[in-house]
Amino acid sequence: MATNFFAFAADSVESRSIHFAKGASAATVKGSLKGYKVVDYKLRAKAGQSMNVKLKTSNLSNYFNVLPPGSSDVAIFVGSTSGNEWSGTLQDDGEYAVRVYLMRNAARRNETANYTLTVGITGAAVAPPAAEAAPASDAKVKGTPYHATGEVPCSQGDAPQGSAQCNFGVIRGQPGNAAVHVMPPRGFKRTLNFAGNKVSSEGDAKVEATKSGDMWSVTVNDYEHYQIPQAVISGG
Repeated sequence: MATNFFAFAADSVESRSIHFAKGASAATVKGSLKGYKVVDYKLRAKAGQSMNVKLKTSNLSNYFNVLPPGSSDVAIFVGSTSGNEWSGTLQDDGEYAVRVYLMRNAARRNETANYTLTVGITGAAVAPPAAEAAPASDAKVKGTPYHATGEVPCSQGDAPQGSAQCNFGVIRGQPGNAAVHVMPPRGFKRTLNFAGNKVSSEGDAKVEATKSGDMWSVTVNDYEHYQIPQAVISGG
């Protein structure tokens, strides 16, 4: 399940807009890729809505990533590790990109993929729990939406837990509520929503969380492991 994610050259990325027909909540497009060509399908959505993406393709090395607003590489979903179908609750307002590409081995061989991509947006925009106003004394890090940034111990798969460090940014709400955006070193972003004694993540992600002292241990999909100090959530 290791993420085989690589940087895309800017001149190889083509942008296309996705438009829904009047009254429709989904759109389907067909396209083709060859070699290192990459296509970003862009559309606007709001926090709290659900995005659904499905890719059918003629090439087993053809995948998609989902990039949040303002991101050129860091994804909230990476198809090469998780497959060609995804549903998730969106955390931010703005323009999202569904990036369709060939894996590097297939691109290097100049292979072709013919695909059908379906993207849907459903639900009403709502503010996530952690978006409620934090105490006025909890200032944000300059130039970011976060009340704090740094690193937390993390690991993936069978690697020793806490053997790596993941960058994070936290948006705090009322006491005990926070959205922690964790960026593992393999090109995607995981959002952990803390609400009192409950921890959740995007879409139907399986989350197991325990707390020992002032440290949360969180496992997502039996594969991603994070250690989140209570101070990250509560400040101080």
